[in-house]
This record gives sequence, C-alpha cells and structure tokens, in this order.
Amino acid sequence: MTEKKPGFFQRLFGTQPAPRPAPSPQETLPETPITPDAVPPVPEPSAAPQPEPAPAAERAPHVEDLPPPGPPETTPEYIEHVEDGLAAAPQPVAAPIQPAGSPGPVEPQGWFQRLASGLKRSSDNLTSSITSVFTKRKLDAATLEELEDALIQADLGLETAIAITETLRRDRFDKDVSGEDVRAVLAAEVEKVLGPVAQPLLIDSSKKPFVILMIGVNGSGKTTTIGKLAQKFAAEGKSVMLAAGDTFRAAAIEQLQVWGQRTGAPVISRPAGADASGLAFDAVTQAKAEGRDVLIIDTAGRLQNRDELMNELEKVIRVIKKVDPAAPHSTLLTLDATTGQNALKQVEIFGKRAGVTGLVMTKLDGTARGGILVAIARKFGLPVHFIGVGEGVADLEPFEANDFARAIAGFEMR
Repeated sequence: MTEKKPGFFQRLFGTQPAPRPAPSPQETLPETPITPDAVPPVPEPSAAPQPEPAPAAERAPHVEDLPPPGPPETTPEYIEHVEDGLAAAPQPVAAPIQPAGSPGPVEPQGWFQRLASGLKRSSDNLTSSITSVFTKRKLDAATLEELEDALIQADLGLETAIAITETLRRDRFDKDVSGEDVRAVLAAEVEKVLGPVAQPLLIDSSKKPFVILMIGVNGSGKTTTIGKLAQKFAAEGKSVMLAAGDTFRAAAIEQLQVWGQRTGAPVISRPAGADASGLAFDAVTQAKAEGRDVLIIDTAGRLQNRDELMNELEKVIRVIKKVDPAAPHSTLLTLDATTGQNALKQVEIFGKRAGVTGLVMTKLDGTARGGILVAIARKFGLPVHFIGVGEGVADLEPFEANDFARAIAGFEMR
C-alpha cells in the first residue's frame, strides 16, 4: 500500500490539521437556490467588514503552535537575472576625503624606475639563472659553462655570453664568486656593447621637412611610436605633420588621426586601400610647401620574408626621393622585444631592403627576452634611439646604455 502524501496544510505548517467532523443527518441543510434577495448587501466603503469567527476545527494555529522556521528561501536564479537587469545604474561615489597626516598621492616614477620595472621579467630571468649557477663556490670550468648556457638562453647572444665568461675566467678563476659578482660583470659588459649605439635622434633643422619613415613588422608598435614621437617633437616647439601610410588598416588611419588631434599635427590620409606610395608623395610635397620641421610617415606592417611586400616598401622610398632626393632622412625600424631571436632577422632584411638608419625597441615590459637588444647591438651596430616600456608617452625615452645595463642586471638606481 502506497504511503499517502502530506497535504498542503502539513507542508505549510508542519502539522496535520484536525479532522473536520462529518455533519449529522439532523444538521444537514437542504440545498436551496440563491436568489437576489438572499445576496448580502455590499458594505459601505467606510465600514470595515468584520470577519466571522472561524470554527474551532479550522482555527489557524497560534505562533507558539508553529514549528521553528527553516532556512530562508533563495531567489530562483532566473529571477535574480531579471532583477539585475532592472537594477538602477550605479551612482558615482564621491572620492573619500584624505585625513590629515596621511601620506599624499604617490609620486610618479622616474624613468629609471619605469625602466627597471619594465625590464623586471628579463632581469629576474637572468638573475635567477645566475644565482642557480653561483652559490658561493669557486669558479671552475663547469661553472663557466653553465653560466654561458644561461646567458645564451637569455638572448644576450653567443658573443656577449663568451665575453662575460672570459672576463670571469681571466679575473676570478678558481676563486670564490657570488651571484652579485657575476651581475656586476654582466652590467659592465652590456654597457660596453650598448654604449656606442646609444645615440639620440637628431633633427637636422636645415632639412625642411626632416622626413622620418617608420617601418617594421605587423604589431611592432609603429603607429603608437609615431604618436609618442610627435608629442615629444611638438613639446620641443617643432611643427610636425603625420602621414597615415598604413593604408591597409582603417584602424591605423583612425589611430594616427587621434594622435594628430592630441598633438595638433595635421594628418595626411587617404581612404583605406589607397596607394601608399602616392600618399607619401603628397605628404612630402605638402610638408615642404608648408615649411614643416618634421614629417613622420607611417607604413603598413609587413613580414620581412614577404618579397612582394618588401618591394612595395622600396617603391614608397623611391617615390619619396622624387620629391626630396635626400629623403627619408631617417628610417626607423621598430622592433617588438617579445619576438626574441626573430628580431635579428628583421634587422638584417629591413636593413638591406629599406636602408635602416636607427632602431626603436618597444614592449620591453612584456617579455623576459630583453637581452636581445644586446645581441642586435653587437651584431649590427645600428643606433638605438628610443626604447619603450609601456603604453604612455613617458614610457618611450631616449636610450641610455648605463641605465639599461644596470636595470637588466637587477641593480638599483645609483
């Protein structure tokens, strides 16, 4: 026999209502039809209806008769979604008043602090490798070999790694060497390599306009670098014009136009898909007619192993020279530090096809492979004009060899 399910009253109050007694035959009333005269009159609005007392058997239980309350009901999930959608928009919260005596706002970091912070991943990678090799033990051939492998893996390049290990072999062989000793030698060797290539970008005022052509692979940061350079030149009082030569991407054209609005520099642009060499010709012609100090021409990102794309870049340069045979006066190759060893191949091919005159290394804050700049400098000796460690304008600065060497070796500012 199946068990009888509890009724609604029992599920609601947890108790079973008292059974209602069946009426006796004497109490059974005959059914009579309801007539209009039998309908009770509707009470006036002012008179509150008085409920009739419920029979004893149907009396609702008193509070003391109820069982203890259970856990609160949870709102069904679909109701919560609806309520979230109907929620009022958040109101702006007033900034808290700073109590007296509390420290003031954090001062902005100087360039070395930003550089050291940006190079932290590269520095941590190097210093951890050095520390794991040198644990206050005497310098022997096996230790030097381990160190050389660690330096090569950090993208410093074979020649730099050999130079560092040979310096240690000559000066400290069979002596106790600490990780800090090795870091000092590392910083000195890196500065020796980078010192000759750390050269500022000089704008020749006798050339109007001084034409800067920005080139590089896709995503290396050309357009953003152009905007930062335009802001720096404008702050120096130079009149700047920009040319949106990346006609393959509408977003690049719009991005350069935004930078032009920020810096007050006019932007020469054409609809997406227009001929880039024709735009470059018009930009140089107009900048020369207006006597602009600087013209910066953007170009589309292109892989160095795509011959047809490199041919297009060569065409842009030939067309520029039709207006000014000496232009472009500076051809800057932007390098994404996160590409590591591939940056070496970029410098080689762009240098041959486009006549690179200087480098801008970007995104050093997003990689542990910042040592690649040392390998590039030792192999090609091209000037490194700027390095970038962030998205802000202040995060692109002229390259300083000593600052870079100390930051990548994990030393504090002197």
